[in-house]
Amino acid sequence: MLDKTETIVFIRGVVIARSEIALVAAGAALIAATYGLVRLAFGLHLPAMSADLAIDSAAAGLISAAGSIVYGAAAVIGFFASTRHPRALVVAAIVTAGGGAIGIAFAAHAGILAAACALSSAGAGLASPALVRIVQRGVRSGAVDRAQAAVNAGTGPGLAIAALIAAATAEQWRAAWMIAAGATALSAASVLVLDRRSRPEQGEPRTRDAASSTAARLPPAPWWSAHLHAAAAAALFGIGAAAVWTYGRSLMTEAATGGDHSLLGWIALGCGGAAVILTGRPTAPLAPPRLWLLTTLVAAAATALLGVAAIHPVAALAACALFGWGYVAATGALIAWTARIAPDHAAAGTALLFVVFMAGQAAGAALLGAALPAVGPAATFGIAAAAAAASGLLAVTVPARRARPAARAV
Repeated sequence: MLDKTETIVFIRGVVIARSEIALVAAGAALIAATYGLVRLAFGLHLPAMSADLAIDSAAAGLISAAGSIVYGAAAVIGFFASTRHPRALVVAAIVTAGGGAIGIAFAAHAGILAAACALSSAGAGLASPALVRIVQRGVRSGAVDRAQAAVNAGTGPGLAIAALIAAATAEQWRAAWMIAAGATALSAASVLVLDRRSRPEQGEPRTRDAASSTAARLPPAPWWSAHLHAAAAAALFGIGAAAVWTYGRSLMTEAATGGDHSLLGWIALGCGGAAVILTGRPTAPLAPPRLWLLTTLVAAAATALLGVAAIHPVAALAACALFGWGYVAATGALIAWTARIAPDHAAAGTALLFVVFMAGQAAGAALLGAALPAVGPAATFGIAAAAAAASGLLAVTVPARRARPAARAV
């Protein structure tokens, strides 16, 4: 409950307290750090790290896959812990993302780098479900959906900032990872300070999904079945998204667009992701599966375009911007999708779908890394684009189970 003396503002007809805006901004900053500066920055720094530590495309794929697996394991922890212990998850995100980034900065060989990359990926998996719960309890109900979308869109600015850091440090990748560690600690600390609902006032009832019963922690059987086609779609999109995140910058560099153009490509990725904030209102009327279809098809087209046009700077930058928008908007659609199925288990649903999504990305990174030297970038990115497009079509061609009433019966 908001303090009666608290200042409120109106944004596009929605009443939002200033403290809520601050919380959302801090949450977006944490997503920007754990995803943009850490989890998804591996591909950004891969050319420089490969040159220093002799990492080939197959090894890069395995390192990326390991990071996705650890991310998934962390999200499983978030699945069970987010309802009751979101603050503890934020602290754990500091330790894993920040500590992993420091480990990468001091890596002396590829083995240490791989272990540190895997550890750092856990931070994002812990932060996402924690922030879903923190925003859910810290923002008034009429503004929760937009607040969740704004927090999730933090990935875009994080990607752009990561590229700017790489440029400012003359691609001294070790320094860039140290900056990422500091940003993670600062943003997570801000979330903890601004999470004003961490200690409910005396006499204030706790929300139903924060109950201590096992049923409140573990969703019922209908909830799982209602998520089957959403999970399948997430897995396919994970496979498709792996191409750009793991090999996109290396492809642009090797295609002679040059280091500067490839850095601009990463900035374009971030700007495209940040544009989700601007497109939130016109896409709001779309049901989550329809929004998923739109965003994944945009990402698929962008992936295919980058695979055949990386040598052309304008086309490559356009592809990166489109992919950035499609990717971030698609992950937002996943959050909306699970919230539509069962609002009381939105944090658990986010964790579930992100686990499956990153499992797909792990498989995609390894498979595409093996395919790249064998069939070339155009075919490899074409395969990834086909997987992304199939994920979108699956959302609207497979009949959705209307299990929401059953899922709410806890």
